[in-house]
Amino acid sequence: MEILEEIITSAQNKYVSEARMLDEKKRRDSSRLFRFDGVKLLCEAVRRGVELEYILVSDDKYSSVFEKAEQTYGLTRADISCRVIPVKASVFDKISQEKSPEGVICVAKYIDKLHKFVIINNVEKFLPDFCADERILILESVRDPQNIGAIIRSAAALGADRIIMSSDCADIYNSKAVRASMGTLFGVRVDRVDDLCAAIRALQTSGRRVFAAALDDKAQRLGKAEVSPVDCILIGNEGHGLTDEIISACDSTIYIPMSMGVESLNAAVAASVLLWEFFGRG
Repeated sequence: MEILEEIITSAQNKYVSEARMLDEKKRRDSSRLFRFDGVKLLCEAVRRGVELEYILVSDDKYSSVFEKAEQTYGLTRADISCRVIPVKASVFDKISQEKSPEGVICVAKYIDKLHKFVIINNVEKFLPDFCADERILILESVRDPQNIGAIIRSAAALGADRIIMSSDCADIYNSKAVRASMGTLFGVRVDRVDDLCAAIRALQTSGRRVFAAALDDKAQRLGKAEVSPVDCILIGNEGHGLTDEIISACDSTIYIPMSMGVESLNAAVAASVLLWEFFGRG
């Protein structure tokens, strides 16, 4: 039988306090740590090689957390190499971000050192690394972390190899983004760039076309345009779409046909439709 550590009973405990403060981006960036809740995300993180700093487990769900991890996802307690800290349920519930807490909060190190995962701000650094057959999704100013997470999930499901984001997109380490990605964040390559136009030009120089999801006089209807898996898709801000500068930098515009009276789709939904058309069919 496993001998538990002393159960944390105070919300002022340093581990509890740190996990709560990781809701703030500046805290995440200064510590290079981020948090996420739930058994599935714990199991995906371990499976993908994410380095866990520690996990907090509600004392009243200690057994059920590891039973579910093993029975549902095949993860045993022995697979978790980090410190496991039991927390009194009343304290745990105050910092959990789940409506129905499963009883586990993970604190992990930033994942930019994982295999095939890069977060950079200098376009010149990643140019030589482009592979001829990479399937690439580009995002400009997508500000909602849940949309970012959902887009990453769709990108992983539909075969995108890399996501390039403008620097003002939502933080991928926001716990809402991590949760919406359902763990796919841990395996999709992401590049965050300061100069998105430069990134587009670099892609074009390598022989790719970049299609902007925008409705203008020259926009082609999705399904009618001839596209290739090496073509890139570019999706813009939830409310304002793409900037004129970015649209001008692209090779062509493309739109999703919709029923009368419907002006637009949620950014994550639009991304899924476009990803399927460009990459999913293959």
